Amino acid sequence: MAVKMRLQRHGSKKRPFYFIVVADARSPRDGKFIQKLGSYNPLTVPATIQIDRQKALEWLHKGAQPTDTVRRILSFKGVLYLKHLLRGVSLGLFDEAAAMEKFTKWSAEHDAEFAKRQESHKKTRAAARPVFVKKTEKAPAPKPAAEAKEVAPAAEAPGTETPAENKD
Repeated sequence: MAVKMRLQRHGSKKRPFYFIVVADARSPRDGKFIQKLGSYNPLTVPATIQIDRQKALEWLHKGAQPTDTVRRILSFKGVLYLKHLLRGVSLGLFDEAAAMEKFTKWSAEHDAEFAKRQESHKKTRAAARPVFVKKTEKAPAPKPAAEAKEVAPAAEAPGTETPAENKD
């Protein structure tokens, strides 16, 4: 039996919400599933992803094949990186403590970068909002024409004559 990790669509029309599930490859998209691993909401900015890393890792070790979208979600959450590190442990390249240290370092960097992107998105969104001025405040009246500063005539270029000088 082929087992896939895939998205199961929920939500109303044009308002999708997905569960990340492990299901038999022959079952329909929204049909019977084996286990629910988490959820994915693409409508929020940034998209909200909740996933149980340990369950997902167990299913990957059992041979479950993720779909393309689920593979990207697992990669974003670090499940595939953790699987990669644990494979190095099983090959004897390094011990499990070193693998967990590498994963926590990556996770901290990833979370910091994600928070920075989220903050910059909030700033750009706030800057794009229109600012409304209350109409109770009066705008300052324009200055009368007599008080306006007079502009000095521009300096003439040499060799150019004005019509008054041309009357010889």
